[in-house]
Amino acid sequence: MSTTAVKGGSRSGAGRPHAAWALPGVLFFALFAVTPMALAFYLSFTKWNGLGDPQPVGLANWQKLLSDDRLTQSLTVTVLLTVVSWAFQTVVSLLLGVWAAGRQKNRAILSAIFFVPFLLSSTAISLLFYALLDPNFGIVHGDTLGSTNGAFLAIVFVGGWQFIPFHTLIYQGGARQIPEVLYQAAAIDGAGRLRQFFSITLPQLRNTAATSSVLMVVGSLTYFETVLILTQGGPGTDTAILPYLMYEAGFKSYDFGYASAIASSLVVIATALSLLMVKLSGFGAMRSTREGM
Repeated sequence: MSTTAVKGGSRSGAGRPHAAWALPGVLFFALFAVTPMALAFYLSFTKWNGLGDPQPVGLANWQKLLSDDRLTQSLTVTVLLTVVSWAFQTVVSLLLGVWAAGRQKNRAILSAIFFVPFLLSSTAISLLFYALLDPNFGIVHGDTLGSTNGAFLAIVFVGGWQFIPFHTLIYQGGARQIPEVLYQAAAIDGAGRLRQFFSITLPQLRNTAATSSVLMVVGSLTYFETVLILTQGGPGTDTAILPYLMYEAGFKSYDFGYASAIASSLVVIATALSLLMVKLSGFGAMRSTREGM
């Protein structure tokens, strides 16, 4: 065997880590994600109040879910919250991310300050804004959380205030990977900054946008703490999203079988939407935006 062949063989496998390196991550995911989901799916076919052994009831919980009058309203509110939150967070985080990728004065300091809300817990943030929006002692005049539109927009804003920094960081990383030569060539051709943004930056960030959007959608579908603390599903049931409906069934009515059916349906909806978004965005092809350069 020639020395060249040996060197070539060693180089061919040098960049591939052994499958054993993925074992800790796989075990962690199986223990804390797959196992709870499997248990919830099992409980969705049982009747259980948290004490004793679960009693099998077949499809009773799923039939109850489909015939529940609150399901349509909760699903509508959940979808609306997901869409509005996605639009709000995408626009703001995209603009901030592209700006933070530049070389502006004090950019690093401001970027660090922008990231602070993401370091706080959802509970702490919700309590903070609950105090700020208090009609008697808060800084906002009027009962914002007492009106349907006010409560809904408050949830959207608080969620965006917390998670926009995370998605800004994602867009910042994506924007920094765009080759500078593209902007230089566009400038030579006479393209201004606005034209460069729409013709270069946005197309180059399509895979980044797909990743960020999937995380936003899944996060919005599982949103809970802010709704519980700010509105408790109110006024009335106008902000009672599916996760809150699950909370009421499990921890107010102690019907954990029905709550598990709602949880399982959320997993199915989130997974289906994620796969659909990946399919429609073309992200599954995993083609680099720098291919051919």
